[in-house]
Amino acid sequence: MTLYLDYQATTPLALEVAAAMRPWSEDKFANPHSAHKLGREAAATIAIAREQVAALLPPGGKLWFTSGATEALNWALRCAGSGGITLPDTEHAAVRDTALWLGSHGRPVSILPVSQDGLLDANVRLPDGTGMIATMLVNNEIGVIQPVSALAQAAHARGALMLCDAVQGYGRMPIPDGPDLIAISAHKIHGPKGIGALWVKDGVAITPLLFGGGQEGGLRSGTLSPALCAGFGAAAALAKTCMDADAAHVDRLWALARAHLPKGWQINGSAEARYKGNLNIRRDGLDVARLMSDLRGVAFSAGSACASGSGRPSHVLKAIGLSDAQAKSSVRLGFGRYTQDTDLADALDQIVAAAHQQGV
Repeated sequence: MTLYLDYQATTPLALEVAAAMRPWSEDKFANPHSAHKLGREAAATIAIAREQVAALLPPGGKLWFTSGATEALNWALRCAGSGGITLPDTEHAAVRDTALWLGSHGRPVSILPVSQDGLLDANVRLPDGTGMIATMLVNNEIGVIQPVSALAQAAHARGALMLCDAVQGYGRMPIPDGPDLIAISAHKIHGPKGIGALWVKDGVAITPLLFGGGQEGGLRSGTLSPALCAGFGAAAALAKTCMDADAAHVDRLWALARAHLPKGWQINGSAEARYKGNLNIRRDGLDVARLMSDLRGVAFSAGSACASGSGRPSHVLKAIGLSDAQAKSSVRLGFGRYTQDTDLADALDQIVAAAHQQGV
C-alpha cells in the first residue's frame, strides 16, 4: 500500500462525492441545457451544486463553473479589469505564466518580492498603474497564508481589482472578505478532477471567455457536466460540514510530523502563518531524486506537481532566498482528512531513514 502524502497535488475522492456523481455518470445522461424534462432535471442538479459551492464563498457574487482553476485564473486575468498586473514572486504558474504572456502583449506586469517566510508585506505599496493584484490565499508549495484582505484593501484604494487563487484554502478555511475574483478547484477538496469555478463579485465586469451556445450567463459557452458539477457540490457540502474537524485533524498531524523530524530538518516558509496540512522541509545535502526513487511506497512531492519533471529548482523556494542546492534538497509533504496518524508516522520514519542512508 502506498502512503499518500501529496494532498496539495490532489486529494482522494470522497465516497460521498462518488455516490453523488454515480447517477449522472451512469443512467442520467441528459444535456442540462435541453428544455425537456430530463434536461431540466440535470439543470436543477447543477443549480443545487452551484449553491453548495458558493456557500463556502463570500456573499454578494456569482459563481461560474470552469474546467478547473487554471482556466478560472486565465479567465480572470485576461477578461477582468485593465491596467497593470501585480503579483508576488511565489504565485502559481497558472497566474505567473498568464501574467507574463499578457506582459509580452503590452500589459504591464510587476512581480513583488516576498520575505524569507514567503509572505507579502500587507502594507506593500502597489506600483503605479496597477489594475489588478493577484495572490494565492495558501501557497501550493510552502503553505503560507497571504494577507488577502489587507491586499484587497490596498488594491481597492488604488482603484484596482484583487484576484485570489483560493485553490489550496477553499474548503479548508474560511475565505477572507475583500477579493473581487476567486478561483477554486474541486479536486483539492476530495472532489473530481476536471471542474473548478470562478467567483465574481457583484459589480465587477468580466468579458466572455468562450463563445457558442451562451451557457454560464453567456460568459463561458459549452455543455456542463452534471456529474462533475454534482461531485463538486457534494465535496463542498462535505467540506462545510467537516471543516472544523478537518482543521483539528490537520493540526494534530502537523504536531506529529514536527515531533518525528530530528534536528537538521528545516521548514521552508513561515511556521505560523500557514496551512498546517502543508509541510515543506529541507535537509541540506539531501538528494531528493534518490529519495523518491528509494521510497516508491511513499507518495510525496519535490515541489509543485504541475511543474514536476522540469529539472529546475522551484521558483517559490528561490523567491524565499534558498540557493539552488537548498531548493533541490526540499520535499513537500501534504496530508489531510483521510491521512491516518500511523501512516504519517511510518512515512516520516521511512523518509528520515532513507536520508540517513545518504549520509545527510
